[in-house]
Amino acid sequence: MKSSEPRTPDGGECGPMGIGGLAERFGLATHVLRHWETMGLLAPARDAANRRRYRTADLTRVAVILRAKEAGLPLDTIRALVTTAGAVNRRDILHEEAEVLRSRIAAAQASLALIECALGCDHEDFTRCAHFRLAADRMSS
Repeated sequence: MKSSEPRTPDGGECGPMGIGGLAERFGLATHVLRHWETMGLLAPARDAANRRRYRTADLTRVAVILRAKEAGLPLDTIRALVTTAGAVNRRDILHEEAEVLRSRIAAAQASLALIECALGCDHEDFTRCAHFRLAADRMSS
């Protein structure tokens, strides 16, 4: 078997994998893999019967896609990252995404501060608390 083929948990080669096996390996539905293929994120080989046959590189690609999704990257951005030639272009994409993520983190931190303000309020109705209103006003400006 070729070294580019998927391996068993003990490191042995297991040959090309079908879509069901790949989906099971990553805990995904097969339609997710088909969607990613339609979007250009995956390009599995096909056998004589036109069935998808995934190799080690495809498994790595799925792992990369999942990790990027966990980081909050949209599929279009992930596609750009995995299909763009050149480290400079990929870094430009990553710089843009880092800025988006920083903005989302700042918004989440502001929301958390507002919630913590409400939790620490002694008023029966925290929305009537001047301190809470001030914190809420800061979020809207």
